[in-house]
Amino acid sequence: MNFWDVFWDIVWVFFFVAYLFVLFGIIGDLFRDRKLNGWWKALWIIFLIFVPFLTALVYLIARGRGMSERSAAAARSAQKATDAYIQQVAGKSPTEEISDAAKLLAAGTITTEEYEKLKAKALS
Repeated sequence: MNFWDVFWDIVWVFFFVAYLFVLFGIIGDLFRDRKLNGWWKALWIIFLIFVPFLTALVYLIARGRGMSERSAAAARSAQKATDAYIQQVAGKSPTEEISDAAKLLAAGTITTEEYEKLKAKALS
């Protein structure tokens, strides 16, 4: 094997992996689309199996904008879920903790010393 054989092997592997990414992106988009019924999804899959390159090209041209919108919506949903999880795990902000401690102090549930300890803990 000479340099050019290795070079062309690398090029072909790159294009094959890129094609797989496009193929799996299309399949993922098909199943993410709630407006398309099952028969149309099955028809797209059948065409992807028997006429893969042409079908992928037609799909990207015909449904590319919707594909990007569904992908962006999925990313926004994942970001919201991540933010909600981080807020749940992180707990309350120092301001909220001091406010809650002040309410407990005003209600007489805790003493002034306990309030100062909670306030110091929240600010640390």
